[in-house]
Order: sequence, then structure tokens, then C-alpha cells
Amino acid sequence: MIFFGQTDVGLKRAKNEDSFVVKPGQGLCLVADGMGGAAAGELASRIFVETAVELFSETLSRAEDDTAGLVQKAFEGANERVLDHVRSEPRHEGMGCTAELVAFCNDSFVLGHVGDSRTYLLRNAELKQLTEDHSFVQDQVNRGIITPAEAKNHPLRSVILRAVGVKEKIDVDLMRGKALPGDLFLLCSDGLTDMVDDTLIQEALSSNGAIHDKVDKLIDLAKSAGGHDNVTVVLCAVT
Repeated sequence: MIFFGQTDVGLKRAKNEDSFVVKPGQGLCLVADGMGGAAAGELASRIFVETAVELFSETLSRAEDDTAGLVQKAFEGANERVLDHVRSEPRHEGMGCTAELVAFCNDSFVLGHVGDSRTYLLRNAELKQLTEDHSFVQDQVNRGIITPAEAKNHPLRSVILRAVGVKEKIDVDLMRGKALPGDLFLLCSDGLTDMVDDTLIQEALSSNGAIHDKVDKLIDLAKSAGGHDNVTVVLCAVT
């Protein structure tokens, strides 16, 4: 597997609240998007990264069930740490983060997802969104109240329904599957997907070039479209 990630503050924000990590030796990659602004969103995303890295050992020979357990523990542990921090620093109340975590084990992957960051899979030249946004507008789309097109520009599109560090109990979406040669996994913050259509994302991922060039291309696309938010992109190519 080949991993590469990059983060950019974008064109409108004063600071970057996103965090990411790629750990090929641990078969681990993740993206966390902090929320709360003055309430230390960047600290929440960093707590998630540190918690996950601590949990995963330096081996890829884990069983799939063990890997799924570690993914779940990463979210639960980070959730507890953020809540503990807020209890000791009440001025940071409101901090939290969305998070994507993909862990590989042998020829399989386990994905953990909370919030409106996303994970995609490009397989056989077809891009599939593996996660569903935990957001107010996605819930409205699911209920048939608004259309996906209306959700794109909805005034409440930034309202998320699940995040790390907000409630005592965290509800994590877990997905398992096979990782096949030629697969390309994309983990990203909403700074990419709010600005760049899936069609353009697929074109960038399908283009010739090294994996780091594709990451740079996606970030450039988000900034060219306005760069309203921090943009974080992580790619993992299965060889």
C-alpha cells in the first residue's frame, strides 16, 4: 500500500483545524476535522489523531475483528478525552471533530466514520462514496424533504448530527470490506467535498500521475473553487 496525505488552510480561514495521519507500518490512515472555532477545534482533531495512533500497533497481522475493535476504541477513547478536556477547560465547551479512519488488515479494511467528512473508494474506474454524512441536510434528503441538489446550497448544510467529543456516548458507523489491488481510498474533510463535485474528484483520482500529485490536484481544485474551508486529503493506493 502507498499512503499520502496533505492539509491546507484554504483561502478564507485564519487557522487550520484539520488533522490527518498516515501510518503505513500500522496500516492506518485518518482525517479529523475540528469544529468549535475559538472552542479549540484543532485540539479536538489532534486528540483524535493521537488516540488512534496510540491504539494501533506496528503490525499488519491483526485479525479483522481485532482491527474493528481498535477502530471502535479509537473513536470511543477520543470522545472520552475530548469530553474530559472540556470538563477541565469549560471555556472550550463546544469543541469536537468529525473523523474518518481506515485500518487495513491482511487483504481487508475496516472503516470508521462520524460526521460529514467522507471516505470514497475508486475501484475499476468507478468512484463510490462509502460513508453517509451525519448532517441535517443529509437527514432531510433521506426523508425526501429536500433534493441532493438543494442540499448543496442549503443554509444549514454545515449543521452536523454526530461528532467526536459532543455526547457521552458516540455512535460510530463501521464498515468492513476487501481491499483489492488497484483500489484507491480517499479520506477527506468537507473542505474538499463542499467545493468540488464528485465527477471532478473521480477525474482527478483516475488521472495518470503519482499519488501525491493527485492529492495536490484535489486541494488545488478546492481552492480554485473558493477554498472556503480547510482542505485535507489522504489517499491510500492498494498495490
